[in-house]
Amino acid sequence: MPPVNVAAARALPSDTERVMQRTVTLTTHLAAPPETVRQHVGTSRLLNYITRPLIRFTPKAGQAFPEDWTPGEYKAWMWLFGLLPVGWQAIRISFPEPENATQFIRDNGYGPLIKRWDHMIEIRSDGDGTHYTDRVIIEAGLLTPLIAAFAQVFYGHRQKRWRKLVNSRFDYTA
Repeated sequence: MPPVNVAAARALPSDTERVMQRTVTLTTHLAAPPETVRQHVGTSRLLNYITRPLIRFTPKAGQAFPEDWTPGEYKAWMWLFGLLPVGWQAIRISFPEPENATQFIRDNGYGPLIKRWDHMIEIRSDGDGTHYTDRVIIEAGLLTPLIAAFAQVFYGHRQKRWRKLVNSRFDYTA
């Protein structure tokens, strides 16, 4: 029997890891132009608005998030309902090239509980507004089904808050 390359074997995903990947996709219509939606998506202010009160993110390093996201990694503490600490998550921002008039913003994040949280936001014109999609690929080992169920609720909540923000003419105090 040939020797086993242990390092190479460890680098390959196990059957459990392959099975424990889920994709959650939610789409909504926003009654605002895609350029306006894209402008707001690029801000940390939006993250704080659309995730509350379900999740609150605070910078791990004690510094403020940048007003406008730039490509890079930002580590954040997460608080369920703004009160219960649930650990930290790396937010890794990039801006993939547009395709066929669709703009993208990507957070290819990770954390101690969630090995992969690859969130892609898709923005494109939709007649009188914007076709907005959240798509996230999740890998969290045996917790993947539970985390994916939470992601379904989380992105539904975010999109509801998005619609509220658009309907308030982007009044972040509403």
